[in-house]
Amino acid sequence: MGQIQGKSAVILGAASPGNMGQTIARLFAKEGAKVMVAGRKEGPLADLATEIGGEYALCDITSHAEVNALADKARDTFGRVDIAINTTGWGLLASLLEITEEQLDQITALQFKGVHHFLQAFVRVMSEQAPTGGSLISLSSATTKAIINNHAAYIGTKRGSEALIECVANDYGHLGIKANTVSPAFTESPMTKEGFATPGLVDAFLPRYPLGRLNTVEDVAYACLWLCTDTAFVTGQNIQPNGGLTLRGNPQASDVAAAVGAAMAKLQEG
Repeated sequence: MGQIQGKSAVILGAASPGNMGQTIARLFAKEGAKVMVAGRKEGPLADLATEIGGEYALCDITSHAEVNALADKARDTFGRVDIAINTTGWGLLASLLEITEEQLDQITALQFKGVHHFLQAFVRVMSEQAPTGGSLISLSSATTKAIINNHAAYIGTKRGSEALIECVANDYGHLGIKANTVSPAFTESPMTKEGFATPGLVDAFLPRYPLGRLNTVEDVAYACLWLCTDTAFVTGQNIQPNGGLTLRGNPQASDVAAAVGAAMAKLQEG
C-alpha cells in the first residue's frame, strides 16, 4: 500500500514536461493518491493525467476565479481535497535597478498574489473537511535563506509566500490543515535548462552542497510526499531538501563569473 493511499491531491504547475509538478504528480500517483494536475497548457496536462490515471484542469494561478474553480472542481471530482501543492514560479534574473515595473507586476501576481489565491481557495475547501482538513504546500526557494545576486524581486516575492504559509498554519491548524513550504536550490528542470548548459555554472554551485551533489526534482518530490503523510506532524515550516546548501550559502556573481570563465578558457584551449 502506498504512503498516501486513497488521498486526493491537486498539483498546480504541472504543464511542462519533466518539471517539478509533473515529477510530484507521478510520485503521488505511484504512492496511491488520486491526482488532479493543473496548469495553463492543456496538451501536457491531458497526457500526464492519462499516464497516471488521474484528472486535469486548466488554471492560471494569477486568476482568482480560475484558482477557486480548480479547488471546487477537485472537491466535486474527488469528494474532498486532502493535498494541494503549488509548484509555480518564475526564475526572473534581474537586478533591483534593472527590473521593469511590468516585470515587477508579473512576478508579484505569480509568486505572491497567486499564492494567496491558491491558499485562500484550498483553505476554504479544506475547512469544510474539519477536523481532518488536509495538507498545503507551496514551493519556494533556498535563495530566501541563501541570498544570491540579481534576484531581489524573485526572492522578495518567494519570501512573502513563505509568510503566507506561516499565517495559514497558525490560523487554520485547529481545522486539521497543515501548511508548509518546500525550498529546492539550483535544480535541473525545464526552467533551468539554459543555466545547466552554461559551461562552468554547475561548478560554481557544487562546492556549496555539503552532501556533495545538487538536489534533484525527485528529492523535492519525496520531501513533499513525506509532508503529506499522516506521520508528518509538521506545519508552518520551511523544509530544505537541498543537501545543506543553506549552511554554506549560494555562490555570488563573482564566483559564478570566475567558474564560467575558467570553463570557457578550458574549452578554448581544447
